[in-house]
Amino acid sequence: MSNSGNSDSKNKLPFYETLHNTALRAPSQSGVYMWRNPSGTVIYVGKAKNLRNRLSSYFSGNKDIKTRLLIANAASIEYTTTGNEYEAFLLENNLIKKYSPRYNICLKDGKSYPSLKLTREKFPRLIKTRNIVKDGSVYFGPYPDSNALETFLETLYEIYPLRHCRKMSAASPCMYYHIGRCLAPCKDKGCEPTYIEYIEEIQSLLEGKGEETSKKIEAEMKKAAQDMNFEKAARLRDGLKALSIMQNQNIVEGFDSDDRDYIAYWREGELISFTVMQMRGGKLLGRDNYRTSSLNEDSELCAEFMGAYYTDKNEIPPKIYVTENDITENICRWMEEKYGTLIQIISVPEAAENTAEDMENTTKERGQSGTGLALHRAALNMAKENAHEDIIRLMRERGDFPAMRELQEILELPKLPVRIEGFDIAHIGGKFPVASLISFLNGNPDKKNYRYFRLKTTDGIIDDFASMREAASRRYTRLVNEGKELPDLILIDGGIGQVNAVHGIISALGLEIPIAGLAKRDEEIYRPGKSEPVCLPKRSDALRLLQRVRDETHRFATSRNQQLRTKENTVTPFLKLPHIGKERDKILMKTFGTLKKLALSDEAQVAQSLHVRADIASDILMHAKILFEEQEKKKQEERMSLGLPGTTKEKAARYKLNSDLASAALEVASSEKETFSTEN
Repeated sequence: MSNSGNSDSKNKLPFYETLHNTALRAPSQSGVYMWRNPSGTVIYVGKAKNLRNRLSSYFSGNKDIKTRLLIANAASIEYTTTGNEYEAFLLENNLIKKYSPRYNICLKDGKSYPSLKLTREKFPRLIKTRNIVKDGSVYFGPYPDSNALETFLETLYEIYPLRHCRKMSAASPCMYYHIGRCLAPCKDKGCEPTYIEYIEEIQSLLEGKGEETSKKIEAEMKKAAQDMNFEKAARLRDGLKALSIMQNQNIVEGFDSDDRDYIAYWREGELISFTVMQMRGGKLLGRDNYRTSSLNEDSELCAEFMGAYYTDKNEIPPKIYVTENDITENICRWMEEKYGTLIQIISVPEAAENTAEDMENTTKERGQSGTGLALHRAALNMAKENAHEDIIRLMRERGDFPAMRELQEILELPKLPVRIEGFDIAHIGGKFPVASLISFLNGNPDKKNYRYFRLKTTDGIIDDFASMREAASRRYTRLVNEGKELPDLILIDGGIGQVNAVHGIISALGLEIPIAGLAKRDEEIYRPGKSEPVCLPKRSDALRLLQRVRDETHRFATSRNQQLRTKENTVTPFLKLPHIGKERDKILMKTFGTLKKLALSDEAQVAQSLHVRADIASDILMHAKILFEEQEKKKQEERMSLGLPGTTKEKAARYKLNSDLASAALEVASSEKETFSTEN
C-alpha cells in the first residue's frame, strides 16, 4: 500500500516526469547541476562524478523529506559538464555563492576552498590560506580536497627543512632546527642559496614541472621502507597520492581577475548550439547556451554569433577566446568601432593533448594569473562539450525530423524512415567476428533495441560480405517468424558489395525493406543494383543522420569485439595443459602467443622457456598437439555443417559465397537465438 501511495503522490507532481526524463538522459560524466523552480529561481546546486547516476538517484528508493521537497518545488534541471571532479567542486562552490540556493544549507557561509601561498620574504614560507591578498605572494590552487592539501604539506616538511615560524627570532634556533627539520635561516648561517633552491623545487612541483622533486619523494619513501621505517614511508606515499589529487587541471577558477568569455559551438547540419562560458573575477560564474540554424561556413559562425550576442557595451569582456579556425578580424573591428572600447578576440589552436610547449607557456604565466594556453584550450573544450550535449538534448526532445524528411526524399523511400537499423562488422584478422545491430527511432539512438551477433559462418575467415549475409539473415528471419515490426531503412557500413549482399538476403525472405550503404572514404551512399553512388553536401541533414547511425554501429561492434578478445585472453588455452599454472601460462603466452605455435614447436624450446625437465616438456607438447588438433577438427565440423568451403581448392570461392551460404545462414538464424546487449 505504501508503494501505491508513493506512486500516486508522484503523479500529482506536475513536473515529475519532465525532471525524471532529464535525469535519465543526462551524460555519464562529471559536472554541476542546478534545480530551478517554476519561476526560474535556482533552488539547489549540486556536483556529481557521474551526472546521470547522481540525478537518477533522486527518483529511486525512499527519500528523506528534504529531497521530496526539492522535487516537489522544482520545474527543471540544468547541468554543466566539466573535465573532472576537481572542476565540478569549484564550479559548485562558485554557483552556490552566486545564487544562494534555498536547499544548499551546508555552503551558505560562503567560504572559499583553500590555496597554497608562497610568501614574498627573504626566506619564503609555504602556508595554507583561504584569503587571496595582492601582496606579491605566489598562490597555487584552489584545492577542494583540504585533507589532501594537509597531507601534501606534511610531506613537503618531511623532505624539505623549511621554516615554520611566522616571525624569525635571532635569539636561538627553534626545536625544528635541533631535530633536523629546519635550516635555521633565523641564524642565517649561509643557508640562503640552499633554501632558495628548495623553494624553487617546490614551486616547480606545484606548477606541474617537478619531476625531479617527485622522484626525490619517491626515493625517500623507498629508503624509509628499506630502513623499516614504515610509518615515514606511508606518510611519503600518502604525500605522493595527495599530489596527484591536487594536480588535476583547474579551468573554472584561478587567481586572474581579468574578465573573459570562451565561445565554442557544435554543429549538426544546419542545427547549431553555441556555448558561452563567462569568467568574471577569475571564476566561472555562468554558462549560456543558444540554439540556432545557419548555412554559413564553420569558420564564420563565431563572428556571426558574436554580432548577435553582444548588444550591451557593459556586458562585453575585454577578452574573448575562440578556436583557431574561427575568422574574427572583421567582427573585432566592428565591435571596437560600435562600442568604442578595445576588445581582444584571441584564437586558441586546437590540439589532441597539451604539448610540452603548452605546459611551459602555462607555467610561465601562472604565478598569480593561473592562465596559459593549455588552460584556455581546456576551457574552450569544456564549452564545446556543453554545446554538443545541448544539441543531443535538442534532437532528443524534438526528434530529427528534418533529416528524416530529407532522407526520404533523396533515397525515394516509400515512407518516413522513423526506424533505421544499422549493421557493421568487427574482427581482428578474422578472429572474434562480431556484427552489431543498432536502432535509431525518430533520429535518435534506441538502445534497448541494440543487438550483437557472434558470427559462426566466418569465424577465422575475413569475408565481410558473408558476415553481412549471416547477420541480416539471422535478424530478419527472427523478426518475420515472430511477426515483429520491420525497420523503415537498413543502413550498412560499407559499399555496394555489402549492400548487395544484404539485399540478397532481404529478397530471399520476400521482404521489401529499403537498404543503403555509407562508405567511409568519401561518404558516398550506395543503393542495391545501382553502381553510381549518391553524394550529398557536407551540410546535409540527411548525411549527418546517416553518419550518426554508421558511427554508432562501428562503436558498438568494436566494443563487443574488444570484450570477446579480453574474455579470451583472460582464460588461455595453455591452462588446459598438464604442469601449467598461472606463472607458466604467462611464460607460454609471452614466448609462443598461440596454441598453434606451441604445438608446432619442439621439445627443447618448451623445456628451455619453462626451465623444466625434458620429460615434462614432452608431456606438455604432446597434450598441446592433441588440444590443437581437437580445436581444428571442431572448427572444420562447424564449417562443414554450415556448408562452408573446407578444402584448399575451394578457398578461392570464399569471397563469392552465393545463395547456398544465405540458406546456411538462414538455418543458423532459425536454430540459434540472437544474443542481445544489455546496453541502456
